[in-house]
Amino acid sequence: MHSYRGTTALVTGASKGLGRAYAQELARRGAHLILVARSAPALERLAAEIHAEHQVETRVIGADLSDPAAPTALAEELHRQGVAVDLLVNNAGLGSVGPFFARPLAQHVQSIDVNITGLMLMTRLIGAGMLERGSGGIINIASTAAFQPMPYQASYAATKAFVLSFSEALSAELRDTGVRVMVAHPGATDTGFFDHTTAVMDAKRADSPTSVAAKTLADFARGKTASYPGRPLFRATTWAPRFLPRSTVTRVTAGFNRHMGFHEAQDVRTSAN
Repeated sequence: MHSYRGTTALVTGASKGLGRAYAQELARRGAHLILVARSAPALERLAAEIHAEHQVETRVIGADLSDPAAPTALAEELHRQGVAVDLLVNNAGLGSVGPFFARPLAQHVQSIDVNITGLMLMTRLIGAGMLERGSGGIINIASTAAFQPMPYQASYAATKAFVLSFSEALSAELRDTGVRVMVAHPGATDTGFFDHTTAVMDAKRADSPTSVAAKTLADFARGKTASYPGRPLFRATTWAPRFLPRSTVTRVTAGFNRHMGFHEAQDVRTSAN
C-alpha cells in the first residue's frame, strides 16, 4: 500500500469541486500540498483551512492552465523554490454542454486547452523530475464520458477520451521506472459542473466529491492503473461501448442527453453586483 504521509502532492483545479476534495483528502492522509487554480484568493482560503485542520504544509500557485505558458511558469517556480512533487493530480478540467454549433467556439477551445494541452504539459514538466528521481505518481482525472462519443457534450467527451488513451499509454511506458500513472473515471459528481448553464445535474444521482476523492486515492494506494471511484452503475455504463457498435452507443447516449435537456442547454447570464 502506498503511503501519502510526508509526500508532496500537487493538485490542479484545487479551488473548488473535486479538486478541493482531493486536496482535503490528501491532507487528511498526511500529504503536503501545492494547490493550483486560476483563483489565488480561493486557494489561499483553502490552504489556511487545510493547514489549520491537518498541520500540513500548503503552497498556493495561481495559474490559468488554459494558457499554454502557465505550466512552464509553474514548473519554473517550483524549481526556484526547490520543491519536488511526489504526486501530481491532474484534476483541472472544464467542458461545454449543448449542441456543438450552438455553443460559443471559445468554450470548446478552452476545454481542449485545459483538459488536453494543460494536462499533457503538466505531466511532461512535473513527471520529468519524477522520472529522473526514479519515483513518483501521476493521477489523471478522466471520466466515464471517455468511453463513448457524447452528443451535446461532444468536445468534452473527446477530451476525456484523450486523457484515457494518453494515461494508459504512459502507464505502460513507465512500468518499472518507479513512476506510476493511474487514470480515474468518475461518473456524475456533484461539483457544480453545470453552474451558469440551464443544464441541471440531479444531486441524488450524483456522487459526492468527498467520496470520489477518497476512493480515487485508495485505488492509487493499492497500485491500480485505473480507478472507477463512483457508484457501480457508473462503471457499468462503460461496458456497453466496448461490445456494442459505436453508432448504437452514440444514438443511445444522444437520447439520454436529450432526455436530460442538454440539447437545449444555454448559458445563464448573471447580473453584475
